[in-house]
Amino acid sequence: MDKKKIEQAVKMILEAVGADLERKDIATTPGRVARMYEEILSGQFKDASKELDVILEQTHDEIILLRDIPLYSICEHHLLPFVGKAHVAYIPDKRITGLSKIARVIEVLSKRLQVQERLTTEVADVIMDKLKPKGVMVVIEAEHNCMTIRGVKKPGTVTVTSVVRGVFRANSKTRQEAMSLIYSK
Repeated sequence: MDKKKIEQAVKMILEAVGADLERKDIATTPGRVARMYEEILSGQFKDASKELDVILEQTHDEIILLRDIPLYSICEHHLLPFVGKAHVAYIPDKRITGLSKIARVIEVLSKRLQVQERLTTEVADVIMDKLKPKGVMVVIEAEHNCMTIRGVKKPGTVTVTSVVRGVFRANSKTRQEAMSLIYSK
């Protein structure tokens, strides 16, 4: 990541909006913004599938569900955050991974310029490709600042996306069981 270029761009934006770059509080803003982008977009060039390298052979063939995994990402259309939670269910076919590994996949993929729809698909694809489960379901719920602080200005609006693969797509009862586990609180 080219932090110097980011700093120059932020200076140009600050100048364009009329900010006084000589003011002490603003003078260090470009550097802070560059460091922030380095952190929040740190997944840009990482391979999320490497997070699932720990694979265990098990005979468990029922739903494994992680729900309410916090996430934040940056919308590639307006460079504003969207914040929410992910729910991931999968049914193993002899291969499981550590529970934290699923959360790490979400973290890597969300720390990129994203759209929620693609993020949901990418999480499901990584799990399917790496673990080869009987099925996977990913549901993401998020509030997008591009809808809450600008444009239509509708705070509290939550976007829900889902991707189902394998047995979750083929069997409506299995899909419904996973959905009821996700939303039983």
